[in-house]
Amino acid sequence: MATEDEKPVFFFDIDNCLYPKSSNISRMMSDLIDNYFETHLSLSQKDANALHFKYYKEYGLAIEGLVRHHKVDALDYNRKVDDALPLDEVIKPNPQLRQLLDDIDTNKIRLWLFTNAYITHGKRVVKLLQIEDIFEGMTYCDYGSDKFYCKPHVEMFDKAMAEVGVKSNKNCYFVDDSYINTKAAHERGWNAAHLLDPNDAEPTHQSCKHQIRSLEELRKIFPQFFKKPIAATNGVA
Repeated sequence: MATEDEKPVFFFDIDNCLYPKSSNISRMMSDLIDNYFETHLSLSQKDANALHFKYYKEYGLAIEGLVRHHKVDALDYNRKVDDALPLDEVIKPNPQLRQLLDDIDTNKIRLWLFTNAYITHGKRVVKLLQIEDIFEGMTYCDYGSDKFYCKPHVEMFDKAMAEVGVKSNKNCYFVDDSYINTKAAHERGWNAAHLLDPNDAEPTHQSCKHQIRSLEELRKIFPQFFKKPIAATNGVA
């Protein structure tokens, strides 16, 4: 298929995107990560927090720094961090989110999950939200691989495009709550939307063309992919 005729793909981030940041899952995850740094690297809480932040800033994911510099078993990390989160106590089905995704016309665009988490975490989240049947598949950070990449690295975007089978950057649409991820997507030619939490401060410079406060705004910025006109929808995700 020629790239100009290929069906576009909408990539959805998962954490703090398909559920709100106010769920505090990222805080719970951060606490577990700090604890992992303390336990496995024999660090004080202060030093663990500092190193955690350093690796996140440098690599986009704390685990990448742990594997690169400390030979940590990434799957063990996943079991004690992501898979240890009490997600079933926090994440509940969201009918408005379900309606938003159902309103996307999959005759015009394909839906795909794109996360820096491992597959077990990604699957747990979308199952609890009761939206797992909507997406064709998921590109995830493969902790089980000898060498793995995460957003915002170019290799991770290449991997996503290869796995979904799309060749042209212009046929890739993307929403993520991460500034650096949406900036990287925008710079390679993806149609990116940076999702800010209602309580987030405005960044000094936008990461990409579109900056939104609710997933419902996707109806306005990409109306060509929705079945219903904007006026026919109510509420926010």
